Amino acid sequence: MARPKKDYREGLPALVKDFATYKLTIQGCSEKTVREYLLDLRTFLRYMTAVREGLPTEGEEFAEIDISHLDTAFFASVTTGEIYDFLGYTKKDRENESKAMARKLSAIKSFYKYLTVKQKLFDNNPAITIETPKQKKQLPKHLSLTESVDLLEAVEGDTDSRSRQRDFAILTLFLNCGMRLSELAGISLPDLDTELRSLRVMGKGAKERIIYLNDACREALNDYLPIRLATPTKGDNALFLSNRNQRISVKTVQWMVYKYLKSAGLEYKHYSTHKLRHTAATLMYQTGQVDIRVLKDILGHEQLNTTQIYTHVANADMEAAMAKNPLASHKNSIKENTSETDSEND
Repeated sequence: MARPKKDYREGLPALVKDFATYKLTIQGCSEKTVREYLLDLRTFLRYMTAVREGLPTEGEEFAEIDISHLDTAFFASVTTGEIYDFLGYTKKDRENESKAMARKLSAIKSFYKYLTVKQKLFDNNPAITIETPKQKKQLPKHLSLTESVDLLEAVEGDTDSRSRQRDFAILTLFLNCGMRLSELAGISLPDLDTELRSLRVMGKGAKERIIYLNDACREALNDYLPIRLATPTKGDNALFLSNRNQRISVKTVQWMVYKYLKSAGLEYKHYSTHKLRHTAATLMYQTGQVDIRVLKDILGHEQLNTTQIYTHVANADMEAAMAKNPLASHKNSIKENTSETDSEND
């Protein structure tokens, strides 16, 4: 018998649980996002309690600190300086990088905005003036066009697989449409239009969008759909099914992607399912010359600056640009003159 999942709200203060409900129901955040927020808030509140009561800030004793009783008075007493101390603690003692620190601060900021603006429990928001830690700008890691073809051919060559058509369709959608893992796993048969020109996905924040399909996607789906429609299910209208004839899980998709990355000889590059989304976006922008504003809508981004990470220029483009410099043909004549002078001096 499967062990029931532990409730990630267990042991948290009532106001934090209310905050979680607000994020889930009113703001439409995913359960994964809310869980991450609560884990960060749990660490913050344990740290605050430990510092104020002289308890250890690490180890088993830290993990067992009871924070369930914390109330409005406690949250109102937190100062900006204490939040700065907490961020310093995460960097020094927990060795958090700027990205992890920024995520923790985001959770604290969101929680205090809920307490002061939505609930109006008190006026002072100690987190409002704290700037987000500066993060290193990293280019999105993605597969090249050749690597993408190698990945698809790895599936085509796996003749022993019973789910080859399904897996090929999944990878084709990832590499052509740039959808998120959760979006792909959540597709149901009614989300496809009758001519396979488009499909509907549910993105972040329960925001629906339409993704248009190209010829490769239509062909892959046309090959897979007869198999899918012939498969009996227990009332599940999911597009992609697991071997148990249930909606495929994100973990199964991840496992499948890793399997074929390994088959294609790409395992050493540490690519992941999310890198396929980066690949689609990068190839559309660089090779397909898709307008950045159109790409924003395809990817389901809220802000254009999120999409602008894909405007980085490929190494090949930079090399070509250097070759076009009008000074590129100016040859060095100093070497010959130097040689002649050296001969005379000898």
